[in-house]
Amino acid sequence: MPSRRELANAIRVLSMDAVQKANSGHPGAPMGMADIAEVLWNDYMDHNPANPKWPGRDRFVLSNGHGSMLVYSLLHLTGYDLPIEELKNFRQLHSKTPGHPEYGYAPGVETTTGPLGQGITNAVGMALAERTLAGQFNRPGHTIVDNYTYVFLGDGCLMEGISHEACSLAGSMKLGKLIAFYDDNNISIDGEVRGEHGVPGWFMDDTPKRFEAYGWHVIPVVDGHDADAVKAAIEEARSVTDKPSIICCQTTIGWGSPNKQGKEDCHGAALGEDECALVRVTIGWPHEAFEVPKEIYEGWDANDSGAKKEAEWNEAFEKYRSEYPELAAEFERRVAGDLPNDWQEKANAFIAEVNSKAENIASRKASQNTLNGFGPVLPELLGGSADLAGSNLTIWSGCKDVNAPGHDGNYVYYGVREFGMSAMMNGEALYGGFIPYGATFEMFSEYARNALRMAALMKIRNIFVYTHDSIGLGEDGPTHQPVEQTATLRMIPNMAVWRPCDAVESAVSWKSAIERVDGPSTLIFSRQGLPHIERSQDQIDAITRGGYVLRDCDGQADAIIIATGSEVDLAVKAAEQLTAKGKKIRVVSMPSTNVFDAQDQSYRDSVLPPAVTQRVSVEAGCTDGWWKYVGSNGKVVGLDHFGESAPAGELFKEFGFTVDNVVANVEAVL
Repeated sequence: MPSRRELANAIRVLSMDAVQKANSGHPGAPMGMADIAEVLWNDYMDHNPANPKWPGRDRFVLSNGHGSMLVYSLLHLTGYDLPIEELKNFRQLHSKTPGHPEYGYAPGVETTTGPLGQGITNAVGMALAERTLAGQFNRPGHTIVDNYTYVFLGDGCLMEGISHEACSLAGSMKLGKLIAFYDDNNISIDGEVRGEHGVPGWFMDDTPKRFEAYGWHVIPVVDGHDADAVKAAIEEARSVTDKPSIICCQTTIGWGSPNKQGKEDCHGAALGEDECALVRVTIGWPHEAFEVPKEIYEGWDANDSGAKKEAEWNEAFEKYRSEYPELAAEFERRVAGDLPNDWQEKANAFIAEVNSKAENIASRKASQNTLNGFGPVLPELLGGSADLAGSNLTIWSGCKDVNAPGHDGNYVYYGVREFGMSAMMNGEALYGGFIPYGATFEMFSEYARNALRMAALMKIRNIFVYTHDSIGLGEDGPTHQPVEQTATLRMIPNMAVWRPCDAVESAVSWKSAIERVDGPSTLIFSRQGLPHIERSQDQIDAITRGGYVLRDCDGQADAIIIATGSEVDLAVKAAEQLTAKGKKIRVVSMPSTNVFDAQDQSYRDSVLPPAVTQRVSVEAGCTDGWWKYVGSNGKVVGLDHFGESAPAGELFKEFGFTVDNVVANVEAVL
């Protein structure tokens, strides 16, 4: 049987060889953390390479994702469907081994980790999801949800501010089944983080004291290459159930490289052919590049142990099913991501009820009403707000704090942590069994932007809720008034952005976001009240297509007014005035430009006929995104500057969001 060091060395050589072949990558972190990874994966990780989505598995997150060859080596060696050819194709086009781990490529990669700090934050979300799902489904004598979340992270993750947001909250929540391994190697791209030659560095934090202050259990490991010390630390961490644990491992980056270990030289560049040869001599690995001896593969192979662990879980689940058949069926439905059988019927009935009420209310209130309508049908909703629940209106009548006794709640008080909340939501969605939604003011989507981008990149179902959507929030002024945010949110590929104009569109946008399984959605709601707009059932059905004809005329229109959100009412009233003057006007409501753009050409042409080039768009925000709809003959009523502090009504008049100004712009294009 190979020694632990020999097994760890397989990670080292595969990592340095793949980086060398690509002439691109980060060999130092995998070489430095190989001993830690060997102990964790061979002695503690519950996983089954033959079924990477087994619900009972532990989750492993490589937050320092630049060291991606570490996780690719682990997946290959333990028996996942990641053949050696994929390691040889590291960082090459269409390979399963991109430069940073990407969810959906290599089986076994739990999340996309590139931007530092988001991996640890995803892991906090996964640990919260595990505890919450356990609270909702476990019963006395039946523990079907019971896994650990393990995460590797480095200095860069800890320097990023998001790690403070997430780790502070994890300590407050006492997430005892979250175990982090800090790769304390004192090196980042620019050199020694704690300084050298008497000059202070750029990361002088006392990390153990920092995490103790958060409420974590802190375990120092003086030598992160000592397998026995690492094993003892993991045992200790697993014994602490009322706190997350961080194991601070002092390691040598690029361990085994005689000329480059311990230096920034091996952080973000290939070692070079000569140095790779020296590593082989230094660590006693007499094999060619990408050659792994049979006994090493046998020492790593997790197929038999994984199959046994899954079989044991399946047996336990069948006993659970025999005693709790409805709960078992519900668990399977939620983990599969399927919606309830009666979802369509009840959702459509609620939307019809909203239409019949014809309420004039703020769309943020309409959003809360929708949650009250949809929430009882969807126990998988896991909501939250970044300390703005009373303003975002994200709490509905069935909400319960996830930190309440029993941990079976469905609402998270994230505190003022917009970025942390959003990246945690990504972890919750990836864990499975939940549809997360989280809210803040739209202005502060800026703080969360990269987590939104990761959700879109991973194609996961997340719902980001933003309220106070324009200058309509009024007196808080330009620091809080989103002007460019809606436009830039629409620019994120694979993000569906909805800005509904009334309660009906608000309910439909929620329904569309819940039903979307191939990416996230952003729902943008108003602070101020919005009037109900009459529409037919066909028009209600058409809302799901992102844009539709809300008011029409006989024959070909003279002009088209396109509007979204609170400005749709202006468009309708302007059309009424123009009609009284003998003009033929079509009004198009476009709650989601992204969804509309994804429709087939014939539908888009039916809404915006190419023959009608006299077009005006109206939205209280930046104008750039609207020119593709109005064309060179059109006009855009928008806002390409910051707002002011004043009551909303005064601001709309001041900046030209009036019926008279919309009429004037339409007349100008005619």
